[in-house]
Amino acid sequence: MGDAGLPSYSDVAAAAERLAGVAHRTPVVTSRAVDQRVGAAVAFKCENLQRVGAFKFRGAYNALSRLDPAQRAAGVVTWSSGNHAQAVALAARLIGVHATIVMPQDAPAPKLAATRSYGAEVVLYRRGEVVREELGQAIAAERGAVVVPPYDHRDVIAGQGTVAKELIEDAGPLDLLLAPCGGGGLLSGCALAARALAPGCRVVGVEPQAADDATRSFRSGVLQRVLEPETIADGARTPSLGELTFPLVRAHVDAMVTVPDEAIRAAMRFLWERLKLVVEPTGALAYAALHSGALADVPARVGVVISGGNVDLDAWRWE
Repeated sequence: MGDAGLPSYSDVAAAAERLAGVAHRTPVVTSRAVDQRVGAAVAFKCENLQRVGAFKFRGAYNALSRLDPAQRAAGVVTWSSGNHAQAVALAARLIGVHATIVMPQDAPAPKLAATRSYGAEVVLYRRGEVVREELGQAIAAERGAVVVPPYDHRDVIAGQGTVAKELIEDAGPLDLLLAPCGGGGLLSGCALAARALAPGCRVVGVEPQAADDATRSFRSGVLQRVLEPETIADGARTPSLGELTFPLVRAHVDAMVTVPDEAIRAAMRFLWERLKLVVEPTGALAYAALHSGALADVPARVGVVISGGNVDLDAWRWE
């Protein structure tokens, strides 16, 4: 699990300083077609154009940059279906740290290839036969390496929060911020930034309908799990929120909504065709809540986080 203690906005601000000049300050994109469709001014934060093609680089680099010399010498271990894997691999290469990454055998081919290309050691496992967290923890214990989990770590969460910090700085105050939710690192980090920079902004997390553990956890106040959910949004297939992200989401997020895979697919296609943005299914998740009409009352100024753009084009089918 992550470090003890919940991060705050001061951690997000400190992460932004570490990431300056290393992470891309990704563009904020608008579209008249989108504004007309949803009846609001929508600003998209394009983390599909981030290094490694996803927001995950922010949290990974922030976490690895804070390792002391002994920890750097020991190396790092993590587990991921793809984007966090690539992020840790690149951050490790930049900082000069050996990275070992546990990935499922059916991970999207481009994510697997990119992770290896950054120089990381990849350990594959079969879904349903191995618990990836247990395998990762065992490797770390054997090697004395540092675990950098995909979301439940205060430096990872703080790094992801810089997404909303930049969006609000560039787009101005927002009335609503929509962010996808898997393990909750991006959502909770963005909620910390929104609370500090746009106190009147509602923060809403969006999950796939089949992977609604965070939504059920948010509403019940009790941590819920879902194992290996069937959804095209592979980045949101995490089993549950974490020890850090659960209380952060409960404290700082205003609502959670879910959308079916058909809505994710339609939103993804719209973003490709009309905005010319290469977006992966999880990257289209937040916009799917707007595009499908899942939100009852849409205010005047809306921010949408596009979390990533790593699509396996050989395997993807629109229909």
